[in-house]
Amino acid sequence: MNWEKIYLGCFSFGFLMSLASFLAHSLHAHMPGHHGDIGFKGGFKGPGHSHGGFSKLNMTTLSAFLTWFGGVGYLLHRYSTFGFYIAMGDAAASGMVAAYVVYMFVARVLMRKQGEMRQIDYDMVGMLGRVSSPIVGEKGIGEMIYSHEGARRHVAIRSEQMAPIAKGTEVVVTRYERGVAYVRRWDELSGL
Repeated sequence: MNWEKIYLGCFSFGFLMSLASFLAHSLHAHMPGHHGDIGFKGGFKGPGHSHGGFSKLNMTTLSAFLTWFGGVGYLLHRYSTFGFYIAMGDAAASGMVAAYVVYMFVARVLMRKQGEMRQIDYDMVGMLGRVSSPIVGEKGIGEMIYSHEGARRHVAIRSEQMAPIAKGTEVVVTRYERGVAYVRRWDELSGL
């Protein structure tokens, strides 16, 4: 068995997969049926598995492992006086360290603010805001500015009661249909 070819094959495959992943993400291209990284959808339910997080065994960490395992293995096999088992062990250790570093970078830096998407976080009903563009007439459309998750946002609004609403009035969304929020005045709902 020719270990130089095996090491070079692992290095080449890992490097090409890393390069393809980098280019695909740079160009915002995704493989059909996958969003982001090509990984095992459910992950593995073994030790260290976090539900809804970034799985430790995925194509990114596998590519890092194969690249470093193959590269270090080839260099040690070809240019060192280490025996076969020591070279293989060092190559595997370097691959594991590289995969762990990549995993920690992705999990701690790139996916730090990623969270579970919940419908309630995007539900407009009950959202409090201020009219920035008044509703004029019974069927007029205005605009409301509101704050959500630390960002200032705006949405088209219509009066629930088909009545004009002046600029600067605080309103509450009572329903949301087809990109338009139906609102009522906050002072009417709060009894002030």
